[in-house]
Amino acid sequence: MTRLSVWSTLALLIGATAATAVPESYDYIIVGGGTAGAALAARLSTGLPRSSILLLEAGPAAPEELRINVPGLRGSILGSSYDWNFSSIAQPGLDGRTIDVNRGRVLGGSSAMNYLCYDRASAAEYDAWGQLGNPGWNWDVMAAAMVKSENFTGSDGDLHGSTGPIRTTYNRIVPEVIQTWQPTVSQLGVPVRDGRSLGGNPVGVMFQPTNIDVTNWNRSYSANTYLRTARKNLVVRTNVQVAKILLTTRQPVVATGVLLSSGATITARKEVILSAGSIQTPGLLELSGIGQKSVLKSAGISQIVDLPGVGENYQDHIRVSNTYRLKPGYESFDPLIYEAGGAFATEELNRWLRNEVSWYDMTTSAYSFLNWARLGSKTNELLTRLAKAAFSSGTTVDKKKIEYLSNPAIPQLELILEANYVGAAGYTGGRFITIFSSVMHPMSRGSVHINPSSPRDKPVIDLEYFTNEYDVQAVIEGAKFARRVANTSPMRSIWEAETEPGPEVQTDAQFRDFAVRTVNSFYHPVGTAAMLPRKDGGVVSPELVVYGTKNLRVVDASIIPIQMTGHIQTAVYGIAEVAAQKIIDAAS
Repeated sequence: MTRLSVWSTLALLIGATAATAVPESYDYIIVGGGTAGAALAARLSTGLPRSSILLLEAGPAAPEELRINVPGLRGSILGSSYDWNFSSIAQPGLDGRTIDVNRGRVLGGSSAMNYLCYDRASAAEYDAWGQLGNPGWNWDVMAAAMVKSENFTGSDGDLHGSTGPIRTTYNRIVPEVIQTWQPTVSQLGVPVRDGRSLGGNPVGVMFQPTNIDVTNWNRSYSANTYLRTARKNLVVRTNVQVAKILLTTRQPVVATGVLLSSGATITARKEVILSAGSIQTPGLLELSGIGQKSVLKSAGISQIVDLPGVGENYQDHIRVSNTYRLKPGYESFDPLIYEAGGAFATEELNRWLRNEVSWYDMTTSAYSFLNWARLGSKTNELLTRLAKAAFSSGTTVDKKKIEYLSNPAIPQLELILEANYVGAAGYTGGRFITIFSSVMHPMSRGSVHINPSSPRDKPVIDLEYFTNEYDVQAVIEGAKFARRVANTSPMRSIWEAETEPGPEVQTDAQFRDFAVRTVNSFYHPVGTAAMLPRKDGGVVSPELVVYGTKNLRVVDASIIPIQMTGHIQTAVYGIAEVAAQKIIDAAS
């Protein structure tokens, strides 16, 4: 198999739409060809063979883009034309800093952009979805759906799928500096979990799978996997932007189709499904007349459905980076990133292109998921006290997060070891390792809404970072623990200097300054069209139907009601699988 032959079927699928006139009506219209949208489209195509399905994606298809396909080039399309390049408004808690909000603008969406981390949250977190008012959503349902999406190569296969579209495996190159991870973290009393963490209890230290196709060591993502399983009843249109959903004004409101930015309209005979993601799904709802009265009024949009939860409940993972300069003689990934035109990087890329073992095969794989008790009783008591003091009388989501603090199976902190520099100060040469520390369940909840002065332009994103003391202290404790890991044998033997935060940072006040200056997103926004009861700020029902409408659904990360442990792509594939079955069943 050649590197790109997996795209041959998809090329015919997309090409067919360009060669003939596109029909003006379809049974199902899916807006957004990203992680969830492409997966959903393919499943509906095979599950409803007599129905016509249209998938609309604002970005291009990029089957030959090495920055997407090569695992070792992960992250290199951030800030490119394949990125929507959103940004938050100035954050008072960060001394006025703004934060980049990167989302994929390409067929495959953020599954083409992410860092290929393939894990699952704890069973209790999926069960919480049902407990928050969504019967039928729990660990058993989501675990089965995530397994259905996967085709795993490797050991511990009983926890994985073997027939799904998304190919997964373990890295075949593990640099010496990465090999120090498990023996180091386990010295601190953290159990070794490895792939068993995907079974519902991720607390521990492990090497995780990654979504790579072992036949060619390409990134495996929704566009180059799910879509090639589709039938001819699916039409994929790229470089097409939707302006709004067309709705009737009678109750219940019916979605009749979509208006494109070109001014053309396409009719939906059965359903319209939003899969535009946590940033753009709320905006499309608001542009269509669904949302808060004040937001719509300020933008000059007539309200059709009063739904105050639209665009609220924004949650994300926040992180900082500890960076360490390696001793001479230790190899890192830095030359392949920062010296990409050099002889070593060129030869390694050529090896990848020849389908030979290459450093470019590799992506992140060394993780640890911890509850606060693993950092010590004082840390656990401090953070629990801060959370309860501020949020005990908060929303149902706030209260659930406080419950999480007392459940030892639910991680609160993620550590990731990278074999290269990923700091905030900027790369200045040399060889590095980086330890990310990321807070799994921040208490801050932000919002995303259309810009009232220019509704069709980029949205107003307010992350609300560091608006409560719990989040600030959680980041501080994470950075401290990352330093503790770095100073534990055998990892301590491989580096010569801590460059960030730096040895001068010792007090809590100094760590606080470091956190305010450098905290950033880990690119996992959820919750802005939450699957919650309407009275609790929900936007969609357990059937993923937008409240107040008859046939408008949301299928993407925005429906996740409460932030999850780890990296959300596996959950998003699971959501698409569950949603597809719900839609197929409803049509039967």
